[in-house]
Amino acid sequence: MPSINLLPWRQALRQRRQKEFFIGLVASIALATLVTLLAHLTVSSMIDSQHQRNDLLRSEIAALDKAIEQIVALEEQKDRMIARMEVIDTLQSSRPEVVKLFDQVVATLPEGVYLSSVKQSGRKIEFNGVAQSSTRVSAFMRNIDASETLSAPELKVIQTGKDASPGSQFTLFARMRAGADDEEETVRKKPKALVTELGR
Repeated sequence: MPSINLLPWRQALRQRRQKEFFIGLVASIALATLVTLLAHLTVSSMIDSQHQRNDLLRSEIAALDKAIEQIVALEEQKDRMIARMEVIDTLQSSRPEVVKLFDQVVATLPEGVYLSSVKQSGRKIEFNGVAQSSTRVSAFMRNIDASETLSAPELKVIQTGKDASPGSQFTLFARMRAGADDEEETVRKKPKALVTELGR
């Protein structure tokens, strides 16, 4: 019976399997390396894209903050301008009132009464002056009460002159009427007679 030597065939098979194993191992390592590299590149690209978006958002936020600051500054400037316009309107509206007030003061001032100062605080008027007698102060108060612009006369102080200062010094308060600027009401109303002369 013939004998067959199987050792060379088994050795060749073992070598071929080892070779295939190493080839598969190298291929697996290469594939894993390639997948890792691709994943790294993808993640890096995503991170760079997110950084760009963050930078864009920061720049947009900075632009919005600057725009908000400008809007706030414009609002403050607008408020200041509105306040100035209100002051100007108040002054403009009060000019005829002041002229009318002085006109009425001259009209209501009887003979023998001299004013040294006139002060206005809101709608309250303070008169300081000298009268030849207390009766002329009373006449001044009646004229104020009959005036279209002034009302509610109230005498606070009256002093008889001493030494070289003749007459009576007085301090008188009055109020401006609420409808003093209404010209139509002025036309409708008939002017009341003013007391201009009184006996001493």
